[in-house]
Amino acid sequence: MAILILGVVIFLGIHLVRSFAPGLRDTVIAKGGKGAWHAIHGICALLGLCLIAYGFDASRATTGMLYNPPKFLSHIALTLMIFACICLVAAFLPAGKIKAATKHPAVLAIKIWALAHLISNGETNSVLLFGTFLAWGVILRISMKRRWRAGEITHPVFVSYAYDAMAVAGGLIVYGLFVWRLHELLIGVPPIVTG
Repeated sequence: MAILILGVVIFLGIHLVRSFAPGLRDTVIAKGGKGAWHAIHGICALLGLCLIAYGFDASRATTGMLYNPPKFLSHIALTLMIFACICLVAAFLPAGKIKAATKHPAVLAIKIWALAHLISNGETNSVLLFGTFLAWGVILRISMKRRWRAGEITHPVFVSYAYDAMAVAGGLIVYGLFVWRLHELLIGVPPIVTG
C-alpha cells in the first residue's frame, strides 16, 4: 500500500503544482525554459503512474474491504463510464457542444471515472486510489475556474456538432473495447462479472 500511496502523491502532486505552487513552476521555466518543466513534469507523472499501477496490483492481495457495494452500483458504474469515455474523447477534438458545455471534458471524465469506480469498489486500495483522484478532479476544476476568472485560460468555443458525433462514436468505441477485453488485459479484472 505504501508504494500506491507514494505513486498517488507523486502523480497528483506534480499535477497540482500549478494550483498550489505556481511559483515553483515559474522558477523552473525561468531557469531552464519550458522544456525543462515539461521534462520534470513528464518524468514525475510517468514515475507516479508506474508506482500507482505496481502498488495497486501489489496491494490487492493484502487489502481489506471498507464496504461492500450493492450489486446495482456496478451497473450504475458501467453506465457512468459511457459518459466518461465520451467526455475523454471530446477533450481531444475541436469543440462541439459537449466540449463547450463541459469546458474541461478531460477533468470531468476523470471525475466520472473516479466516482464510478469508487461506488462499485469497496477495497481499501480502491477507495484510496479513486477517492484521491476524485478529490484531485474537484480541486483541479476549482483551480481552472479561478484561472479562467483571472484571464489565464479560455473556455473552448463551439465549432461544429460534427465533433459531438465524433466524440460520441469514439467514446462508445473506447467503452466497448474496455468492456470487451482491454480492462481485463490492462487491469486484470473484467468490468462485467458473470455468475
